[in-house]
Amino acid sequence: MKPQDITKEKSSLWIFGYGSLVWKPDFEHKRRKIGYIRGYKRRFWHGDDFHRGDKEKPARVVTLIADEEACTWGVAYEVTECQVEASLQYLNMREVVQGGYITEMVEFIPKDGHGSVLSLVYIATPDNPIYLGPASDGEIAAQIAICRGNTGHNIEYLVRLAEFMRHHCPEVEDEHLFSIETAVLNIFSNCRELRSNDRKSLLLEVI
Repeated sequence: MKPQDITKEKSSLWIFGYGSLVWKPDFEHKRRKIGYIRGYKRRFWHGDDFHRGDKEKPARVVTLIADEEACTWGVAYEVTECQVEASLQYLNMREVVQGGYITEMVEFIPKDGHGSVLSLVYIATPDNPIYLGPASDGEIAAQIAICRGNTGHNIEYLVRLAEFMRHHCPEVEDEHLFSIETAVLNIFSNCRELRSNDRKSLLLEVI
């Protein structure tokens, strides 16, 4: 789906983010809502050789994997008027050209329960040349621990996403995300029982 096809005859659009977009949208928007989409699970299975890694050491970033029983929490941003075209041009470069993602339309369900909306989402599929696929928590953590790209360290990406979930969706247990965070933490410390603030500080000190 091309940006011009998405914007055609649209004065507003919702864009759902489940990775770095939850804390770093970097485009103007009218409002944002926390919520979830059904039918997908979030996994650190996509490669990144620009933002959080490079050609020699591609980073691990999240994509969505179809799963009828799952749901993925994140943030949906509403863009209106001239924001629509500007945001899509920016995201096309960030997510498609530099990230290798494609676009889909999904139903976004706000946490506040005020009705669902159709939302654009960026997904990386297995036919992408930098798609890395499944691996153990330890293998993914080891990769995250050593990768850095133009936007910053791969650890920061992991920590910011985990902190978003703890702060905004404390009732949601994202086992995949938190298990990888723990595995990265254990690479740098033998202490497994750290307070949330201590955990964040330790990982951010590393980068």
